Amino acid sequence: MGILSDDVVIINQSEKEGDPSVITINCPDKTGLGCDLCRILLFFGLNIVRGDVSTDGKWCYLVFWVIGKPNTRWNLLKMRLVEASPSFSWAFGISRCYLSDSESQPPKLPDLFLLKLACSDRTGLLYDVTEVLYKLEINIEKVKISTTPDGKVMDLFFVTDTRELLGTVKRRDEVHEYLRNAIGDSMISYDIELVGPEITARSQASSSVAETLFSSDVSGEHPSGLQTSSNVSITVDNSLSSAHTIIHITCQDHKGLLYDIMRTFKDFNIQISYGRFTIKRGRNCEIDLFIVQSDGRKILDSSKLNALITRLRAELQQPLRVVMMNRGPDTELLVTNPVELSGKGRPQVFHDIALALKKINTCIFSV
Repeated sequence: MGILSDDVVIINQSEKEGDPSVITINCPDKTGLGCDLCRILLFFGLNIVRGDVSTDGKWCYLVFWVIGKPNTRWNLLKMRLVEASPSFSWAFGISRCYLSDSESQPPKLPDLFLLKLACSDRTGLLYDVTEVLYKLEINIEKVKISTTPDGKVMDLFFVTDTRELLGTVKRRDEVHEYLRNAIGDSMISYDIELVGPEITARSQASSSVAETLFSSDVSGEHPSGLQTSSNVSITVDNSLSSAHTIIHITCQDHKGLLYDIMRTFKDFNIQISYGRFTIKRGRNCEIDLFIVQSDGRKILDSSKLNALITRLRAELQQPLRVVMMNRGPDTELLVTNPVELSGKGRPQVFHDIALALKKINTCIFSV
């Protein structure tokens, strides 16, 4: 017995350009589900302008009003949202003894592949490559790019495949075809190979510079000078509801705002029983959230509340840390962003950086 995918996710596309499309999700609940769904919406380049979330602890109902692009792949988006929704049996507590061993084990890490691409250098080349990988749902885990004095580029992309098909000849030929169409005669050579276990064991340690950036006090002056919202207001109320802690947030909108909030609650193992998100004039956002701990109780421990509010404020003020440093004849751009405890980072950061540099006609010498 199960739920038809058409009932789990319903997408009503807007009839007029500029109006929001409405995505309705009706499925079993789990802690962190809102984060997982918002991450998918962000991956597909959708901007959430309004949201409503409600749950009784077992079943949830979510509605997102989103602004998409003309080329938004709505059918693929629906498929990914359905895949992220918990199963029917999970919601009703069917014993794990009825599940196979593979279902009772945590999911294994996807295979890691090394994509080697040699090209003649030009402005916007890196963006064109990342755009192709984005369209093909290939995730970039690590990049090494070097440019030779004669204008040749060797790109090394360590990637995983959302569709888990990169080990097949058909999928590799598809990637090659898309890259060839995007790069043209600039492509010199192309190859994809499965990476060995000694490289698959990727270190999660951050660089000392990145740790310094994220350990800095975001309320003070930051060397990056990047502050998305200086007017962040977060208030907590434990008196209005007997069962929930209520958090009210007002701030300026930025790309992935709702994802940043949901990711924070997921990392703190906090469940949102009811939530409402709206964007008003001037990109001012208001968020009201009724939350409980994993045990279903409101948060009364002041130290836990203070830690949560401090983390939320940091995420809303500086979701990304950006530093530019002079390195002789070159300028080094360092961008860092936090990841979920599960190891997932903000989607499409590398893609967006490449796009920004292309727009200002800036060449990338080394990555």
